[in-house]
Amino acid sequence: MFRTRLISGIVLVILALIFLINGGWLLWGVSLALSLIGLMELYRVFQIHKTRLGWTGYALTVVYYLLLAAAIVFDVPINWLLYLMIVMMVFLFLMVQQYPKYHSSQIMQAIFGVLYVGVMFSFLYQTRMLTNGTYTVWLIFISSWGCDTCAYCVGKLIGKHKMSPVLSPKKSVEGAVGGVAGTMLLTYIYARIFAGKMDITHMQVCVLTLISAAGALISMVGDLTASAIKRNYDVKDYGKLIPGHGGVLDRFDSVIFTAPVIYFLAYYFM
Repeated sequence: MFRTRLISGIVLVILALIFLINGGWLLWGVSLALSLIGLMELYRVFQIHKTRLGWTGYALTVVYYLLLAAAIVFDVPINWLLYLMIVMMVFLFLMVQQYPKYHSSQIMQAIFGVLYVGVMFSFLYQTRMLTNGTYTVWLIFISSWGCDTCAYCVGKLIGKHKMSPVLSPKKSVEGAVGGVAGTMLLTYIYARIFAGKMDITHMQVCVLTLISAAGALISMVGDLTASAIKRNYDVKDYGKLIPGHGGVLDRFDSVIFTAPVIYFLAYYFM
Protein backbone atom coordinates (compact mmCIF):
# COMPACT_ATOMS: atom_id res chain seq x y z
CA MET A 1 0.00 0.00 0.00
CA PHE A 2 2.80 2.41 0.92
CA ARG A 3 4.63 1.64 -2.32
CA THR A 4 1.49 2.25 -4.38
CA ARG A 5 0.81 5.50 -2.53
CA LEU A 6 4.41 6.64 -3.01
CA ILE A 7 4.43 5.90 -6.74
CA SER A 8 1.09 7.65 -7.21
CA GLY A 9 2.40 10.63 -5.23
CA ILE A 10 5.47 10.90 -7.46
CA VAL A 11 3.30 10.73 -10.58
CA LEU A 12 1.01 13.45 -9.17
CA VAL A 13 3.99 15.73 -8.52
CA ILE A 14 5.30 15.21 -12.06
CA LEU A 15 1.89 15.92 -13.58
CA ALA A 16 1.49 18.98 -11.36
CA LEU A 17 4.83 20.27 -12.59
CA ILE A 18 3.79 19.81 -16.23
CA PHE A 19 0.36 21.39 -15.87
CA LEU A 20 1.31 24.27 -13.57
CA ILE A 21 4.45 25.25 -15.47
CA ASN A 22 2.55 25.30 -18.76
CA GLY A 23 -0.56 26.93 -17.30
CA GLY A 24 -2.89 28.51 -19.87
CA TRP A 25 -5.52 26.44 -21.61
CA LEU A 26 -3.87 23.17 -20.58
CA LEU A 27 -4.32 23.95 -16.88
CA TRP A 28 -7.80 25.34 -17.59
CA GLY A 29 -8.83 22.03 -19.17
CA VAL A 30 -7.23 19.93 -16.44
CA SER A 31 -8.88 22.04 -13.72
CA LEU A 32 -12.26 21.65 -15.41
CA ALA A 33 -11.79 17.89 -15.74
CA LEU A 34 -10.77 17.52 -12.08
CA SER A 35 -13.69 19.71 -11.00
CA LEU A 36 -16.15 17.54 -12.90
CA ILE A 37 -14.65 14.31 -11.56
CA GLY A 38 -14.62 15.67 -8.00
CA LEU A 39 -18.20 16.89 -8.36
CA MET A 40 -19.27 13.47 -9.63
CA GLU A 41 -17.57 11.85 -6.61
CA LEU A 42 -19.40 14.16 -4.22
CA TYR A 43 -22.73 13.73 -5.99
CA ARG A 44 -22.21 9.96 -5.85
CA VAL A 45 -21.93 10.22 -2.07
CA PHE A 46 -25.17 12.23 -2.09
CA GLN A 47 -26.67 9.67 -4.52
CA ILE A 48 -27.64 12.29 -7.08
CA HIS A 49 -24.77 11.74 -9.55
CA LYS A 50 -26.96 10.13 -12.23
CA THR A 51 -30.04 12.27 -11.73
CA ARG A 52 -31.09 15.41 -13.54
CA LEU A 53 -29.74 17.35 -10.56
CA GLY A 54 -26.35 15.81 -11.10
CA TRP A 55 -26.22 16.52 -14.83
CA THR A 56 -27.37 20.08 -14.19
CA GLY A 57 -24.55 20.51 -11.68
CA TYR A 58 -22.00 19.30 -14.23
CA ALA A 59 -23.42 21.67 -16.86
CA LEU A 60 -23.34 24.65 -14.49
CA THR A 61 -19.71 23.86 -13.65
CA VAL A 62 -18.81 23.86 -17.35
CA VAL A 63 -20.66 27.17 -17.78
CA TYR A 64 -18.70 28.62 -14.88
CA TYR A 65 -15.37 27.61 -16.44
CA LEU A 66 -16.44 29.12 -19.77
CA LEU A 67 -17.29 32.37 -17.98
CA LEU A 68 -13.93 32.21 -16.23
CA ALA A 69 -12.12 31.76 -19.55
CA ALA A 70 -14.04 34.64 -21.11
CA ALA A 71 -13.28 36.85 -18.10
CA ILE A 72 -9.55 36.22 -18.47
CA VAL A 73 -9.48 36.55 -22.27
CA PHE A 74 -11.46 39.80 -22.29
CA ASP A 75 -10.05 41.04 -18.96
CA VAL A 76 -13.45 41.55 -17.34
CA PRO A 77 -14.50 40.36 -13.85
CA ILE A 78 -17.04 37.61 -13.28
CA ASN A 79 -20.26 38.76 -11.67
CA TRP A 80 -20.12 36.26 -8.78
CA LEU A 81 -23.44 37.25 -7.27
CA LEU A 82 -25.25 36.87 -10.58
CA TYR A 83 -23.72 33.43 -11.16
CA LEU A 84 -24.68 32.23 -7.67
CA MET A 85 -28.21 33.49 -8.17
CA ILE A 86 -28.47 31.66 -11.49
CA VAL A 87 -27.22 28.43 -9.91
CA MET A 88 -29.83 28.66 -7.16
CA MET A 89 -32.63 29.58 -9.53
CA VAL A 90 -31.85 26.74 -11.95
CA PHE A 91 -31.90 24.11 -9.21
CA LEU A 92 -34.98 25.57 -7.57
CA PHE A 93 -36.71 25.54 -10.95
CA LEU A 94 -35.87 21.84 -11.25
CA MET A 95 -37.32 21.16 -7.80
CA VAL A 96 -40.58 22.87 -8.74
CA GLN A 97 -40.74 21.45 -12.27
CA GLN A 98 -40.02 17.88 -11.07
CA TYR A 99 -41.97 18.06 -7.79
CA PRO A 100 -42.15 15.86 -5.73
CA LYS A 101 -39.24 13.94 -7.26
CA TYR A 102 -36.52 15.92 -5.52
CA HIS A 103 -36.40 16.86 -1.85
CA SER A 104 -35.19 20.30 -0.79
CA SER A 105 -32.18 18.68 0.90
CA GLN A 106 -31.09 17.27 -2.47
CA ILE A 107 -31.36 20.74 -4.01
CA MET A 108 -29.07 22.08 -1.28
CA GLN A 109 -26.62 19.24 -1.92
CA ALA A 110 -26.57 19.99 -5.64
CA ILE A 111 -25.94 23.71 -5.08
CA PHE A 112 -23.29 22.96 -2.45
CA GLY A 113 -21.46 20.66 -4.87
CA VAL A 114 -21.18 23.28 -7.61
CA LEU A 115 -19.81 25.89 -5.19
CA TYR A 116 -17.62 23.56 -3.11
CA VAL A 117 -15.96 21.67 -5.95
CA GLY A 118 -16.61 23.54 -9.20
CA VAL A 119 -16.03 27.12 -8.08
CA MET A 120 -13.50 26.68 -5.26
CA PHE A 121 -11.26 24.28 -7.20
CA SER A 122 -11.08 26.77 -10.10
CA PHE A 123 -8.95 29.10 -7.97
CA LEU A 124 -6.01 26.81 -8.65
CA TYR A 125 -6.17 27.95 -12.29
CA GLN A 126 -6.99 31.54 -11.33
CA THR A 127 -3.97 31.75 -9.02
CA ARG A 128 -1.75 30.52 -11.84
CA MET A 129 -3.06 33.35 -14.03
CA LEU A 130 -2.08 36.08 -11.53
CA THR A 131 1.01 38.23 -11.93
CA ASN A 132 3.85 35.97 -10.77
CA GLY A 133 1.26 33.18 -10.78
CA THR A 134 3.88 30.76 -12.14
CA TYR A 135 5.47 30.91 -8.69
CA THR A 136 2.56 31.91 -6.45
CA VAL A 137 0.45 28.90 -7.46
CA TRP A 138 2.92 26.58 -5.71
CA LEU A 139 1.99 28.16 -2.38
CA ILE A 140 -1.32 26.29 -2.69
CA PHE A 141 0.48 22.95 -2.61
CA ILE A 142 3.02 24.03 0.00
CA SER A 143 0.13 25.17 2.21
CA SER A 144 -1.90 21.99 1.69
CA TRP A 145 0.32 19.02 0.92
CA GLY A 146 3.36 20.53 2.67
CA CYS A 147 1.35 21.32 5.78
CA ASP A 148 -0.14 17.83 5.80
CA THR A 149 3.30 16.20 5.59
CA CYS A 150 4.83 18.40 8.28
CA ALA A 151 1.80 17.95 10.54
CA TYR A 152 2.00 14.16 10.13
CA CYS A 153 5.70 14.07 11.01
CA VAL A 154 5.41 16.35 14.05
CA GLY A 155 2.26 14.59 15.22
CA LYS A 156 3.98 11.22 15.04
CA LEU A 157 6.93 12.51 17.03
CA ILE A 158 5.37 14.61 19.79
CA GLY A 159 1.60 14.65 19.22
CA LYS A 160 -0.35 14.25 22.47
CA HIS A 161 -3.37 16.57 22.46
CA LYS A 162 -6.15 15.56 20.07
CA MET A 163 -7.27 18.33 17.75
CA SER A 164 -10.56 16.72 16.74
CA PRO A 165 -10.95 13.49 18.75
CA VAL A 166 -14.32 12.49 17.27
CA LEU A 167 -13.82 13.47 13.64
CA SER A 168 -10.11 12.70 13.21
CA PRO A 169 -8.59 11.11 16.33
CA LYS A 170 -5.10 10.79 14.78
CA LYS A 171 -4.66 14.55 14.29
CA SER A 172 -3.04 16.45 17.15
CA VAL A 173 -2.68 20.09 18.17
CA GLU A 174 1.09 19.66 18.12
CA GLY A 175 0.87 18.30 14.58
CA ALA A 176 -1.25 21.26 13.49
CA VAL A 177 1.25 23.75 14.93
CA GLY A 178 4.09 21.83 13.31
CA GLY A 179 2.24 21.81 10.00
CA VAL A 180 1.80 25.60 9.99
CA ALA A 181 5.38 26.20 11.15
CA GLY A 182 6.73 23.78 8.55
CA THR A 183 4.68 25.47 5.85
CA MET A 184 6.05 28.88 6.80
CA LEU A 185 9.62 27.58 6.72
CA LEU A 186 9.12 25.88 3.34
CA THR A 187 7.49 29.00 1.89
CA TYR A 188 10.23 31.30 3.18
CA ILE A 189 12.93 29.11 1.63
CA TYR A 190 10.96 28.80 -1.62
CA ALA A 191 10.27 32.54 -1.84
CA ARG A 192 13.90 33.44 -1.08
CA ILE A 193 15.09 31.13 -3.86
CA PHE A 194 12.76 32.63 -6.46
CA ALA A 195 12.65 36.21 -5.12
CA GLY A 196 14.85 37.41 -7.97
CA LYS A 197 12.68 35.89 -10.69
CA MET A 198 9.52 37.13 -8.97
CA ASP A 199 11.11 40.58 -8.53
CA ILE A 200 9.95 40.86 -4.92
CA THR A 201 11.55 42.39 -1.82
CA HIS A 202 12.37 40.65 1.45
CA MET A 203 9.25 42.22 2.95
CA GLN A 204 7.16 40.60 0.21
CA VAL A 205 8.87 37.28 0.93
CA CYS A 206 7.65 37.63 4.52
CA VAL A 207 4.16 38.50 3.26
CA LEU A 208 4.11 35.33 1.13
CA THR A 209 5.18 33.36 4.20
CA LEU A 210 2.22 34.75 6.17
CA ILE A 211 -0.11 34.06 3.24
CA SER A 212 1.01 30.42 3.25
CA ALA A 213 0.44 30.25 7.01
CA ALA A 214 -3.17 31.32 6.46
CA GLY A 215 -3.45 28.76 3.67
CA ALA A 216 -2.07 26.04 5.95
CA LEU A 217 -4.62 26.82 8.66
CA ILE A 218 -7.53 26.70 6.25
CA SER A 219 -6.16 23.56 4.55
CA MET A 220 -6.75 21.64 7.79
CA VAL A 221 -10.37 22.80 7.76
CA GLY A 222 -10.66 21.53 4.18
CA ASP A 223 -9.24 18.15 5.14
CA LEU A 224 -11.59 17.81 8.10
CA THR A 225 -14.57 19.00 6.06
CA ALA A 226 -14.06 16.25 3.49
CA SER A 227 -13.67 13.72 6.32
CA ALA A 228 -16.85 14.96 8.01
CA ILE A 229 -18.88 14.50 4.81
CA LYS A 230 -17.54 10.96 4.39
CA ARG A 231 -18.36 10.11 7.99
CA ASN A 232 -21.86 11.54 7.65
CA TYR A 233 -22.51 9.21 4.73
CA ASP A 234 -20.40 6.28 5.99
CA VAL A 235 -18.01 6.39 3.02
CA LYS A 236 -14.32 5.41 3.23
CA ASP A 237 -13.07 7.08 0.04
CA TYR A 238 -14.66 9.37 -2.53
CA GLY A 239 -13.29 7.32 -5.42
CA LYS A 240 -10.52 5.07 -6.72
CA LEU A 241 -9.04 7.23 -9.48
CA ILE A 242 -5.66 7.69 -7.77
CA PRO A 243 -4.19 4.38 -6.54
CA GLY A 244 -3.33 4.53 -2.85
CA HIS A 245 -4.97 7.93 -2.42
CA GLY A 246 -8.62 7.45 -3.42
CA GLY A 247 -10.51 9.92 -5.55
CA VAL A 248 -9.93 13.51 -6.57
CA LEU A 249 -11.62 14.82 -3.41
CA ASP A 250 -9.52 12.51 -1.23
CA ARG A 251 -6.29 13.97 -2.63
CA PHE A 252 -7.37 17.57 -3.26
CA ASP A 253 -9.68 18.15 -0.28
CA SER A 254 -7.27 20.62 1.35
CA VAL A 255 -6.30 22.17 -2.00
CA ILE A 256 -9.95 23.06 -2.64
CA PHE A 257 -10.02 25.17 0.54
CA THR A 258 -6.49 26.56 0.22
CA ALA A 259 -6.68 27.75 -3.39
CA PRO A 260 -9.23 30.58 -2.85
CA VAL A 261 -7.36 31.79 0.25
CA ILE A 262 -4.01 31.97 -1.57
CA TYR A 263 -5.64 33.61 -4.59
CA PHE A 264 -7.36 36.44 -2.76
CA LEU A 265 -4.52 37.13 -0.32
CA ALA A 266 -1.95 37.16 -3.15
CA TYR A 267 -4.26 39.29 -5.31
CA TYR A 268 -4.74 41.97 -2.66
CA PHE A 269 -1.40 41.93 -0.86
CA MET A 270 1.19 41.13 -3.54
